[in-house]
Amino acid sequence: MLERRNDRMSDFSFRMMAVVMKLMDWVWPRLDRRVLKFGIQPGMTVVDYGCGPGRYTRRFARLVGPQGKVYAVDVQELALGMVGQEMVRNGLQNIVPTLAKGYDCGLPDECADRVFALDMFFGVSQPTAFLKELKRITRPDGVLVIDDGHQSRAKTLAKIRASGEWMVYEHNDDHLKCRPKKYSRQ
Repeated sequence: MLERRNDRMSDFSFRMMAVVMKLMDWVWPRLDRRVLKFGIQPGMTVVDYGCGPGRYTRRFARLVGPQGKVYAVDVQELALGMVGQEMVRNGLQNIVPTLAKGYDCGLPDECADRVFALDMFFGVSQPTAFLKELKRITRPDGVLVIDDGHQSRAKTLAKIRASGEWMVYEHNDDHLKCRPKKYSRQ
């Protein structure tokens, strides 16, 4: 089991995960096809929550184009350093690396058209608090794209339902798409 402190991997574990992901992408390149199924359009604001080394972030940045924005959010400082390197290497200026403190990412309310929680939800120790934060940053007509990672679909669905924040409106073997449940702001 990976060492975690408040849902944060140790630096060593994070570096090992980044190497494994790079090898996976080289051996089994599927991310470009996967990302095209997420409905990202030019000019959108996208949040890659739990961005890790940025393997999705740079793909999102290309899809939203220069008029769009991608917030690369992670609790791991090393992740943001790797995202910064990707920005320079790929000439991407529409990425905003953002360090989260626990489940508080500090982004403005309702700023995102799409929020992604990919390859990470299984490791969240307080899913209701996490999903509440994702709802806060998602526009009322926005979409959360989330996957199971290393947990069963039944467990993912149970966590989403228990939060009371999201309605799953579409799912397939790869991911789920959710809309924020309606609420009134005080």
